[in-house]
Amino acid sequence: MADNKAILKAGDKEIELPILTGTAGFDVIDVRSLGANGYFTYDPGFMATGSCESSITYIDGAKGILLHRGYSIEELARDSDYIEVVYMLLHDKTPTSEEYKEFKDTMTRHTLVHDQLNNFFRGFRRDAHPMAMLCGTVGAMASFYHDDLDINDPEQRLRSAYRLVAKMPTLVAMCYKYNIGQPFVHPKNSLSYAENFLNMMFSVPAEDYKISPAVAKAVDRIFILHADHEQNASTSTVRLAGSSGANPYACIAAGVASLWGPAHGGANEACLNMLEEIGTVDRIPEFIARAKDKADPFRLMGFGHRVYKNFDPRATVMRESCHEVLAELNIDDPLLNVAMELERIALSDPYFAEKKLFPNVDFYSGIVLKAIGIPTNMFTCIFALARTVGWASHWHEMLSQPGQKIGRPRQLYTGKAQRSYTKIDK
Repeated sequence: MADNKAILKAGDKEIELPILTGTAGFDVIDVRSLGANGYFTYDPGFMATGSCESSITYIDGAKGILLHRGYSIEELARDSDYIEVVYMLLHDKTPTSEEYKEFKDTMTRHTLVHDQLNNFFRGFRRDAHPMAMLCGTVGAMASFYHDDLDINDPEQRLRSAYRLVAKMPTLVAMCYKYNIGQPFVHPKNSLSYAENFLNMMFSVPAEDYKISPAVAKAVDRIFILHADHEQNASTSTVRLAGSSGANPYACIAAGVASLWGPAHGGANEACLNMLEEIGTVDRIPEFIARAKDKADPFRLMGFGHRVYKNFDPRATVMRESCHEVLAELNIDDPLLNVAMELERIALSDPYFAEKKLFPNVDFYSGIVLKAIGIPTNMFTCIFALARTVGWASHWHEMLSQPGQKIGRPRQLYTGKAQRSYTKIDK
């Protein structure tokens, strides 16, 4: 690699490829010129491919580092709130006190959804999955805000992002209320972002919902800890959809659809399903033994992480809120007892330390959501709510970059070579 270039030998050709260096992380080999030389790279799942240039989020999985705009996730979760993180992700800086107040007011004014959106819900079955309703209604927002939107205007892009982030808690709460047959609850301007969401979820016309400060703080942390996570499947989906010039509501709906997959957004739901399978504390040794048995298909959900090879930095902060919520609510729930015993074993058993199977953010967030009464089929909706700002930030950034092109992955074709067609009557 001389002069910061890589030399690729392909047959009798030597192709020079530039090596690009970012502000952190791996250097990348720029392979854009390979097509002109008759080659493409083959990388199923894009595990070794940098699909874009971004300044939003950085992850070092080996060291357990997650940075948003250069700020560590631990500091953000402990010392800021979700609205501040939203501003920072969209604007690449933390707000001043005056900017924060103005932005918070802007977000509050955008929480209401158009009254005609209620009609969309009436078209769903009562037992429809909340993610199916969320995907449909987010996409439907394009019909209310599409005609006057110029995605080439940065100010209009940001206004769309504000609308999406502000209205997502309202839509998610509507999905829940419709599911259980209760009337929709309008947002209240006097409440914080997390408090407003809890009130729309749990209050009813007959009585107000008493909002616990510890619960509101834990929910706000869940939102912060899930706000963005670099080029994951759903974020990449939003970028790919956005590269065609699609409107932002369609792009975010595409992100919701991608997140719905159990391999992506369903991790904390899978964790709760596992706790239900275990059932009681006395059965834990049996399942721990199964988890250690390579021949057994059972896997402990909510432990370890595909990206973080040591520990999940988000889990440390979420653990604090998890224990605060359980202590305040003092719930006698066998599944929560199972969860706490599993946590104790995972943090003390040498097997877990050796395999680096520490509880991750999905483990703790799933326990918190369960404790405050949110059903498991709503977990991924709440993930989508939190991640909307990350999706919108990447969409906005992508369209801000000069030379942005429509996404067009290549393929390794393995079908039939050209052959003759015979008419059906022959």
